[in-house]
Amino acid sequence: MREPANFPEEALRPTPLRLGLAATAASAVTLALVAPAVAAPSPDALIAEVYGGGGNSGATLTQDFVELANRGASAVAVDGWSVQYLPASASAASTWQVTPLTGSIAAGGRFLVAESKGSGGTVELPAPDATGTIAMSGTGGTIALVAGTTALTCKTAADCAADARVRDLVGYGTAAVVREGTPTGNLGSTTSAARPALTDTDDNATDFAVGAPTPVNAAGQGPGGTEPDPDPEPGPGDKRIRDVQGTTRISPLVGQKVTGVPGVVTATRATGDRGFWVQDTAPDADPRTSEGVFVYTAGLVPTVEPGDDVLVSGTVAEYRPAGDAASNSNQTLTEITSATVTVRSRGNALPAPEVLKPPAGYLPTAGGGSVEALPLDPATYGQDYFESREGMYVQVDDARVVGPTNSFGETWITTLPDQNPTARGGTIYLGYDQPNSGRIKVKPGAAAPTTSNVGDVWRGATVGNVEYTNFGGYTLAAKSVGEHVPGGTQPEKTDAQRGYEMTVATYNVENLAATNDQAKFDRLAAAVVHNLASPDVVVLEEIQDNNGAVDDGTVAADLTFTKFTDAIAAAGGPRYRWRQVDPANKQDGGEPGGNIRVAFLFNPARVSFVDRPGGDATTPVSVVKQQGRAALSVSPGRVAPADPAWNSSRKPLAGEFKFRGRTVFVVANHFNSKGGDQAMHGRYQEPVRGSEVQRAQQAALLKGFVDQVKAVDKGANVVLAGDINDYQFSPAVKTLTAGGQVVALMDTLPAAERYSYVFEGNSQTLDHILISSNITRYRYDVVHINAEFADQASDHDPQVVKLRPSTGNANVDKVVFLLEDVLECLPRP
Repeated sequence: MREPANFPEEALRPTPLRLGLAATAASAVTLALVAPAVAAPSPDALIAEVYGGGGNSGATLTQDFVELANRGASAVAVDGWSVQYLPASASAASTWQVTPLTGSIAAGGRFLVAESKGSGGTVELPAPDATGTIAMSGTGGTIALVAGTTALTCKTAADCAADARVRDLVGYGTAAVVREGTPTGNLGSTTSAARPALTDTDDNATDFAVGAPTPVNAAGQGPGGTEPDPDPEPGPGDKRIRDVQGTTRISPLVGQKVTGVPGVVTATRATGDRGFWVQDTAPDADPRTSEGVFVYTAGLVPTVEPGDDVLVSGTVAEYRPAGDAASNSNQTLTEITSATVTVRSRGNALPAPEVLKPPAGYLPTAGGGSVEALPLDPATYGQDYFESREGMYVQVDDARVVGPTNSFGETWITTLPDQNPTARGGTIYLGYDQPNSGRIKVKPGAAAPTTSNVGDVWRGATVGNVEYTNFGGYTLAAKSVGEHVPGGTQPEKTDAQRGYEMTVATYNVENLAATNDQAKFDRLAAAVVHNLASPDVVVLEEIQDNNGAVDDGTVAADLTFTKFTDAIAAAGGPRYRWRQVDPANKQDGGEPGGNIRVAFLFNPARVSFVDRPGGDATTPVSVVKQQGRAALSVSPGRVAPADPAWNSSRKPLAGEFKFRGRTVFVVANHFNSKGGDQAMHGRYQEPVRGSEVQRAQQAALLKGFVDQVKAVDKGANVVLAGDINDYQFSPAVKTLTAGGQVVALMDTLPAAERYSYVFEGNSQTLDHILISSNITRYRYDVVHINAEFADQASDHDPQVVKLRPSTGNANVDKVVFLLEDVLECLPRP
């Protein structure tokens, strides 16, 4: 099993944490999108808005203010209460400043507290309901609504939360030390922090959004003493979706409130990351700006429907799947959260879906840094193209499947069917500079694709919305899917070996343990017998101990081997024997407690294993000379097991075999996984493939072992087989083949056939067989039975080489091979 970064295991796919906010009622049809509070809310009086930039340079308003609100059903008397302010730093010398209050806040009403007046600005506040002299910071501080007029003494969030007089508290600006949860975003001369809805989750960053200040007093008056229209006709604000999306990967409005963003709902999502997509029907001419955006409704099922003409107000956010840590290389999804939605009309025509046709390029480079600030270039780079369509309603015609449907119902298709196709309908991955830009993942939305194999086609239009998700990047959330037409791809069978050919196969059996269902053993066994034609030697990867993932110190795997070899015999195959070395507990990586290892199965009727005792988890195998030929000191034996290159990784296992009197050294391998590598589709370009370092070290040790064999006997037959966990063009494989001692058989195939694994729609190589260059007679076959199919016994395809071992002398080989050819042609008795 490959273990790449962002490996799609159910346990690694938590429900993303986003918090949505409720909305006040508006005219027409207004939908409040509310996330559950995470703490006991204030039942009535709240701080609704905080602004400390009044009168500062660049400000429009002349005065600081704090706006209160009452979300309760009854008026709240504030006689003897106060609004108090603490500077952001909250040092030991800091004191709370107090503005006393009188009067009451009407049910559903507002209450405006004016504070210090500056020398700048041109617009006066509406008539305040209370007035103080606090000179609030324009960028950060803490405001408390207090049931009392005695100055608070708390200097920490915990101490303030413990003071029963504190009815509400807001830390504004990221420098604020005293706050509820996380402070709001930074403020300035032209921005305030306001609750777009009167929810109180006790997390300031969740409850407040940064935007233009909007002071309102108890009389409902705004700046300049004007009274708002009691029943205004809803209309678009000054921002469109293109302004929200911008011309880079990060919205220029991130963290800001937007009001009345117009568009038509194109699709909804009622499960998982609930929300809906909205698209502007009057696009601009800039190809970099998307006209669609996702509106996130948190835990609520959206109540809008496709065809609704809506105005969306809320906070612009960038959601990064798997979190915002710098180590997370995922890009982000631009969305509007904490949304209020006004439906202006229903049943409108949806915009025509755009047919996806990305360019051949993939992503720009940033020298290993983030590409998020780079202007999009959708005419050159496929990932820029998809970003410029993020949230939009799009279409793929006659989509060809290039990655089989997984257990989450996700399927990879290509939008560029002529881009590096394999003979079986996939898309071949031929180099780090050829990542195949046409690939996109399709996930179930309003429609769920039919379970599909590589090479299948969805005839007609597949329609949905583009988003960015974990485990694959740009994704099409399906609204409708074309007609499923099977491509006819069938599992392959290799032909049987000839009498004079020794066959060596490699097969990653994906965490096979005695505790697995018999059905898995039977499928794997049938593949060995019928698809691989019962090879003489089978190199196995991912054999687990007897109780699999149970973490109790068990390392023996005899029950697993017995169950597997019994299943092979029951399927009509030979009675295989096995050789292996138990690893030290939890030292070889893989599933915790599973103790995966590599091993040999061999058919004693065709080959013999040379047993030399002494091989164990820590004893290294060495090469010795016997009668002028190379031999192993222990057989089976592990290659340099104590070397740090094998930390938390499987150690290679060398075995000495005899076939027709000739010695063949076979080494079983399973190099370290790709876990931790930065995503191919991620923000960091070029991505760092950190796991390559360890594999290069492992390859150097393995090559060193081959060199030892060849130093004793240059004509020795060596076969290296297994899951190298890297591509045929990788540094690890280049290290193994450097100097020409061994040949990578994958390189002998036509380019479009060089794969044994399918990941994110790329047909690629992880498994390899390499043979010493003196073996000149061989037939090699990757047997495609798993990777291209939704129904898999393993996630890897096996492969097999049918070789004629050398005698060690090229002239003798010619004679021996000629005699074998003649004997093979003679009638059998």
